[in-house]
Amino acid sequence: MKFRRRLRSRLILSFLVFGTFLSVLFAGAALFLQNWLEDALIANTLADEVDQYITDLRRDPTLVEPFYTRIQGYVTRPERAEIVPIPFRDLPSGVHDVRTDEAYYKAAVRKEDDFWVFLTYDVSENRELLRRLIWALVTVVLFFSLLSLALGIWSSGRVLAPLTQLAGRLESMDENAPPEPLKPYFPDDEVGQLAAALDDYADRLHDLVERDQAFNADVSHELRTPLAVISGATELMLAQPDLSERNRERLLRIARAARQSSDITTALLHLVRASRDPGSGMRAEDVGRLAEQVVENYRPLIGERPLDLVLVINEPVSVIAPEAVIAVTLGNLVGNAVRYTTEGEVRVEVDRGQIRILDTGPGIAEEDLPHVFDRHFRGRQAAGTKGSGLGLSIVKRLCELYGWKIGFRNRKGGGLVVSVQFFPDREAFEKT
Repeated sequence: MKFRRRLRSRLILSFLVFGTFLSVLFAGAALFLQNWLEDALIANTLADEVDQYITDLRRDPTLVEPFYTRIQGYVTRPERAEIVPIPFRDLPSGVHDVRTDEAYYKAAVRKEDDFWVFLTYDVSENRELLRRLIWALVTVVLFFSLLSLALGIWSSGRVLAPLTQLAGRLESMDENAPPEPLKPYFPDDEVGQLAAALDDYADRLHDLVERDQAFNADVSHELRTPLAVISGATELMLAQPDLSERNRERLLRIARAARQSSDITTALLHLVRASRDPGSGMRAEDVGRLAEQVVENYRPLIGERPLDLVLVINEPVSVIAPEAVIAVTLGNLVGNAVRYTTEGEVRVEVDRGQIRILDTGPGIAEEDLPHVFDRHFRGRQAAGTKGSGLGLSIVKRLCELYGWKIGFRNRKGGGLVVSVQFFPDREAFEKT
């Protein structure tokens, strides 16, 4: 099916089908006309010969029967018809096709009241010539079909050569470099117009991407300074010895929010650059330590709900990735679990190269599972809650950037389990 979808394949098949169709049509018409004309000519000739012989015989009863190399004639009275060969004897008046063990015949018969006249014509050679003509026409059809195929291959290559060249230049472009103009390489035809349109689109897209990257880089850079100021001021205020416990808790929440904002800014900057951090990305980060920080950050969101937020580290896991990227990934997943689980337990497990978040919430409708990573998508369980539907989309892009595998599935006993495999090439993990 993939071969038939290609434009060149369609052109070749079109030439082949069209050429074969015309050849078969021509051969069929030639056979039909040849057979029709031959039968009509022989039938008319025999009928005219019989009529003429009857006319002459009535004028001269002593006229002998006609005799030719391939034509045999019989004249007899009805009661003495035994002189006529059996294959022709019982034929009614008219022209007939007769086949015997020896040959094929055309037979013209006139049966009068007083005598019968038979005139037969041996058409065996004509049949042999027709058979040879059929084979010759079959050979001609095959020849012209192969010729059409060769012509289709050659012409499709010539016709599609500019498109193939255009596709090759597009594939060889460096995505990190400014787009190279395509129009100068093509004449001012349909392909040249397409190249010009692609040049215009590539320029506009390149400008848009540059503006977007510059904007995100500037925003990230500008946010770092106020976030650093907030973090520094919070640390100074937390160092005061006469600080009340209530104010200390508030300052800790501010510090955690500032840290989360800084991590999100760093993670978004990585997504804008679409590349791994060459500096911090070379250091292995302890996933358990970061998971512990995330869990503590989200404990205040529980409030008065009968909900337990538990962290279990069964096996240490170290991942080479920026701390901010891991923190943002875990923060979105744990935050969603805490937000949508009204009671029961949210359990964070670090084990064997992966981290899993298990909750006792409403889960996700099976028909919504394929769409959880879509931008602005919010499932039915999100009704009545705040959110933009961007968190999981960001998490999915971060996982793709660093080669992690993330998956959602409903638990058999109710709730949801989310797993992030940091080393997806390893053996599959057991399901909970």
